[in-house]
Amino acid sequence: MGKNIKIKYFNDKLEKLTYIDGKSDWIDLRSAEDVDLKEGEFHLVPLGVAMEIPEGYEAHIVPRSSTFKNFGVVQTNHMGVVDHSYCGDNDQWFMPVIAMRDTHIGFNDRICQFRIMENQPAIVFDECDHLEGADRGGFGSTGKK
Repeated sequence: MGKNIKIKYFNDKLEKLTYIDGKSDWIDLRSAEDVDLKEGEFHLVPLGVAMEIPEGYEAHIVPRSSTFKNFGVVQTNHMGVVDHSYCGDNDQWFMPVIAMRDTHIGFNDRICQFRIMENQPAIVFDECDHLEGADRGGFGSTGKK
């Protein structure tokens, strides 16, 4: 059985959230306004929703796989995190983007996606001089192929 999450839509013409094909782990978010950007411009694209995420959970917002191809924008923080305390009546979600070419994002265009994740458990770091795992050669050492 799923979690119930209260959602507020900021525009009644915005398409309601649904699972992709009714089964995906990710849910598409849409632009809540028409946006015209010139190459190099930054914009906070409003997503037209606010939610009350349960305590102990957070939302991860990332671009769709086709976002760059379709719109030529890059999410400037690479992944947005919405914690459960960002839940006020005016706490609309946004996607910060920078345009890599002149572009138009239309109202209701699917621009990004999100999923609800359980918060990381509390971690205690035990300092040591050596780790027991096999040494793989460090970051970037596995080559290109």
